Amino acid sequence: MAPRRFHEQFAQIQRSMPGVPLAMGPDDSAEFFYEKGVVLARDGEEAHLVEDTVRTHFAAAPELAADRVRRASPQSNRTGITRIQVGDPAHGDAGGDLAVAHALRALREHEGRAGRRLVSRNHVVSIAVNACPGDEPVPAPLAAGTNPAPEGTRYDPDTAVAVLVVDTGLMHDHGAAPLLAHVRGDRQIQETDDDGVLEQYVGHGTFIAGLIAAVAPDTDITVRGTLDDAGAVLESDFGHRLFEAVDAGGWPDIISLSAGTSNGRTDGLLGVDAFMRELRRRGTLLVAAAGNNASATPFWPAAYADLPGYADSVLSVGALRSDGEHGACFSNHGHWVKAYAPGERLTSVLTGFDKPVPYVYRHSTYDACRFGFHYACTCQSPRHAGLLSEGGDNAPAKPDQVMFEGYAHWSGTSFAAPVAAGMVAAHMTAHGERDPRAACRHLLASHRQYAEVRGAHVPALRPPTWRPVPVQRSAPPV
Repeated sequence: MAPRRFHEQFAQIQRSMPGVPLAMGPDDSAEFFYEKGVVLARDGEEAHLVEDTVRTHFAAAPELAADRVRRASPQSNRTGITRIQVGDPAHGDAGGDLAVAHALRALREHEGRAGRRLVSRNHVVSIAVNACPGDEPVPAPLAAGTNPAPEGTRYDPDTAVAVLVVDTGLMHDHGAAPLLAHVRGDRQIQETDDDGVLEQYVGHGTFIAGLIAAVAPDTDITVRGTLDDAGAVLESDFGHRLFEAVDAGGWPDIISLSAGTSNGRTDGLLGVDAFMRELRRRGTLLVAAAGNNASATPFWPAAYADLPGYADSVLSVGALRSDGEHGACFSNHGHWVKAYAPGERLTSVLTGFDKPVPYVYRHSTYDACRFGFHYACTCQSPRHAGLLSEGGDNAPAKPDQVMFEGYAHWSGTSFAAPVAAGMVAAHMTAHGERDPRAACRHLLASHRQYAEVRGAHVPALRPPTWRPVPVQRSAPPV
């Protein structure tokens, strides 16, 4: 059964995509979201094969309509992917998620002969999987500073490592934080609602930029607002948006990406396949968040780090809890996660430097960890009542509101990944290394620190200026 918060976020993302009917999959475990009535295939002969095979299959299935199978997007596009409509969600389950399941089933024999995937659901890629970060931001006092604290290296535009953050855009007042004085990029499209209350996730990209700048001050950071629509985008659009992000300023040394999805498979994500092949040809290092499902299921694009040919170009990063000794409760894990970095209750730049900005919590905290851990994790603490939780079993009378005045505490693999990206960049600066992939290899080989995650000892990347926060045990649920 999916956690309550997953269902709350499903409704939120569906509201942000009013013209795109969504479903949860692959069953009630709800590991991902996807578009109803649509599948993806590679352009050209494979797309024709998918169309013809699905039509033939549907003709023998009375509950399905073969005449609904048609192209839903142009055949030729940069990602090499075509959307094929296999059902009309207006006709109920048979026209939506059931039609997708039948289409996937129809291609199994062809995929077996081809030895590779020919068709895929059109997944929702999100900055937030379990469709949210480990928690929601909590106000932090300006006097406390950031955690990690700013490293002592000075910014030098002649030697700075180029880092591209593909995320939500920058907040309007980000330049008021000295750490981000030289950060550039896209502005957040909409920061507040009509009542002046912060929208959900709007500070996500700014928070990430602050973490990178603290760990590696000698960086040229560019933030692209690729995921400004509630932090979510369809897989069919995601590959194209990644290409747009690098086109805007050229391929950087490092890309920090805190978005993705699982898909129930171990061979990658069809919609980003073209981008990943191009990445492999370049010298850029992709540092990608492992996701927040507390699962060992591969999460893409991070899990490309475990595929043949990508070990050198992708670093997948899970999150350590606040003491840095063990994995955070929400962090994905498994052999495909190649390193872990602090990702619980980090402190960075958000917004509210010129005037305080209100935020209303969307999710209520739980009485116990939703993933079964027994420390005072972000599932439980600090306690608050959330707007999206109203109407559930633990419906709050009124959602809690806070005010942001600059900094925030926030948790998630979304933030562990930029910490690791910053450590690679700092290693490049310290050693005069211009190759980010070589720097990543050398950093992992020389930085012999480990943590325990689900009983395994794993590489841990802890910045020297990061301050651990002791954890407290929580009583197991009665």
